[in-house]
Amino acid sequence: MTQPLAPRESEVLRLAAAGEDVAAIARHLFLSRGTVRNYLSSAVVKLGARNRMDAVRIAREGGWI
Repeated sequence: MTQPLAPRESEVLRLAAAGEDVAAIARHLFLSRGTVRNYLSSAVVKLGARNRMDAVRIAREGGWI
């Protein structure tokens, strides 16, 4: 399967995988918290995941983060 995530979704998911919360990701990437949540939600949907941590697992297994 090809990379299903946009570069920003991958970046946000990578930071979430490292244990960063939404506020910390937002500060790090100079985004609003709502935008970070939208990227995370989009990644969950694109990967067919149940939640954020499931999306992290799927993305790691796929080699996308």
